[in-house]
Amino acid sequence: MSIPLHTTPPAARTTYIIDQLEGERITIPGSKGTFRMLASSKQTDGGIAVFTSGAVLSDAPGFHWHAEAHDVFLVTKGYLKLWNGDKCRIMGPGDFAYVPPKIIHNPELLGPHTETFGLVAPGDWVDFFRYVGETYEGVIIPETDDRDLKSILIPKVMAAQGRFDVNFVRDYQPPELGDWLETENTLPSGVEPYFLRANTGPRWILGGVLSRPFITAAQCEGKFAISSIESSNQLKESPLNRRWLTFPKVAHCLCILEGLLLVKAKDIGEEWTPVREGQTIVLAPGQPFALDFNSRFVRFFSFTNGRGIEELIHTAGTPFQQFVLPDKSQPFDEAAVRAASDKLGIHFGDSA
Repeated sequence: MSIPLHTTPPAARTTYIIDQLEGERITIPGSKGTFRMLASSKQTDGGIAVFTSGAVLSDAPGFHWHAEAHDVFLVTKGYLKLWNGDKCRIMGPGDFAYVPPKIIHNPELLGPHTETFGLVAPGDWVDFFRYVGETYEGVIIPETDDRDLKSILIPKVMAAQGRFDVNFVRDYQPPELGDWLETENTLPSGVEPYFLRANTGPRWILGGVLSRPFITAAQCEGKFAISSIESSNQLKESPLNRRWLTFPKVAHCLCILEGLLLVKAKDIGEEWTPVREGQTIVLAPGQPFALDFNSRFVRFFSFTNGRGIEELIHTAGTPFQQFVLPDKSQPFDEAAVRAASDKLGIHFGDSA
């Protein structure tokens, strides 16, 4: 038995892998885009939904806000114009934005082919996509769907009034498009809308594992965290491959961008399972696991419904001033990792 491979998230809270461009695929008619759900409420105890989104140049959905939902935008390909509170920026690959509740926002894909990662908390919010959209059976995106977005979408949105946390704003005067500021390279201390420029922000290292957070629990009322996790098979000192790590209440959605990650899940074969570029692995809360980096460079985005492996790296590791992985691992103390695990409520178990 090994970690199962699915084309859509299973109906229960479990551990699984999803192939590239798979997931629960939904298209909003006329949007020329597709949402691919990788994990949502059933897999994260209602905490978050994680998805990729691809589209060509099309109309923006309109200015709106959410009373409770938190929203993020993380560009991996192409360009996205985002109005976020009192700012508007054009985002490129690696750029990130966070939209907390009650902040008016509006995303516009600038094409010709833009891809993003998204997260919404709570996870049930994506029922809105399911309500206004349709199942997508194509390959990547419905580029030739020329149906009028407004005439199809608005009646459905009006019918859904009060059922979903989406509040459209009429006669809104949006902020002008602005240049990126020098200050948009740090995380704020509390909950507020922000943009984060690619390859900026804080960095922490633990042994040979580097974490670059886009958002931590401190910026979103503890709802979730997103970080780029990087390492190499040349850097042998890793706290993630030695012992079983168990996060009792935190699910991990790991999306592989580069290289080959090996994952071992206790009681699911207990053998190293390869997870390759483009694939996603979802590790259920309470699932003991270990991670090993099996190529010269490995990078994945970690999405969690709380404090996850990124917080362990931050708590037990040290701030990192360089911009790329070092040639040698930093020394680390396993006792410090155990102490950090105890502090965070993580079970740092027997040898994996």
